[in-house]
Amino acid sequence: MMPPTARTAAAHFRPTYALARAEFVNAAEAAGFTLIRFEHPSARGAQDESLSIDVATQGPATAQSSLMVLSGTHGAEGFCGSGCQIALLRDAGFLAAAAAAGTRMVFLHALNPYGFSHMSRTNEDNVDLNRNFIDFTVPLLSSAAYAAVHDFIVPATWPPSPENEARLAEFVGKHGMAALQAAVTGGQHDHPDGIFYGGVRPAWSNQVLREVLRAEGRSSAAIAWIDLHTGLGPRGHGEKIFAGRDNPAELALAKAWWGEDVTSFSDGSSTSAPLTGVNYSAVGDECPSAIRAGIALEFGTLPLVEVLQALRASQWLINHPEAPEDARAAIRIQVRSAFYQDADDWKTMVVAQATSCANQALAALAATSATSR
Repeated sequence: MMPPTARTAAAHFRPTYALARAEFVNAAEAAGFTLIRFEHPSARGAQDESLSIDVATQGPATAQSSLMVLSGTHGAEGFCGSGCQIALLRDAGFLAAAAAAGTRMVFLHALNPYGFSHMSRTNEDNVDLNRNFIDFTVPLLSSAAYAAVHDFIVPATWPPSPENEARLAEFVGKHGMAALQAAVTGGQHDHPDGIFYGGVRPAWSNQVLREVLRAEGRSSAAIAWIDLHTGLGPRGHGEKIFAGRDNPAELALAKAWWGEDVTSFSDGSSTSAPLTGVNYSAVGDECPSAIRAGIALEFGTLPLVEVLQALRASQWLINHPEAPEDARAAIRIQVRSAFYQDADDWKTMVVAQATSCANQALAALAATSATSR
């Protein structure tokens, strides 16, 4: 298969949630996929448009293997994920390989449609969906590490005051940038006005994903999962971050399926700090008998410091809905740049790597199915 050119890769990306959704639906219909729409019961988009999670499926309903590809878990990261999904839907070689393998394909578009439309990483309740997949029937753990930085990581004004920036710099100087990243990104449930907030109940998107997994995954003996993300690592590089728990056998399976370059936030090999409540845990909950492996395919955009500033700005904006439109517009541009590079070379790199990972998953599923017969 020939790698995508800049022109062909760029053709799959759209500048707004509404246009991306329409393009995804069109591409899925053209490829003969079946579409199911889960419309949000209350939230509306930035242009007052309806919001939905759209699921496109193809392949035998009783297939022994399933490939699940997700976009938009983190809202504004959906521009990249949507473009990659549309590229796969238009890739005749990929579709033929999936059909030959008898694999069920499940493409979930815009897990967080609110954040996608409103240029936010979080959902309508400021919940980070990749910190929301925990057991809410037991007492929620507090994050002392996040509590120690909350009052300065989310500034009272934007731009931050010199005093605020000095406090942040003092923390980094004393503890290091890695410690700040771990404290901020690990997930917290005590500060609903803070960043990386995991919520106090399952989000609507959490419930929809579990419904899709129960419908699409329980008959599968093997499931491959690719969740498309942006914001960490070198520009355009797709890091394959193991999505599962700290389990050497599960990590070994992910490496067998996607290569030795799969990293893990549990052993320190990933650019990501250790996380709690990631969405991949729902696969084990809802499809416990399946052989499964999953990665978050994380594409780099801007340096970490710039991405962190965009997150701080976004949270300030969420906390201050009265902000003037010029400030709102500037922050939306800042957030967009942190999680989506509107450049042909970047789009070409991410499409090529997403396609490669999808084909690796198909090959692994075919081999797994063959050995289980």
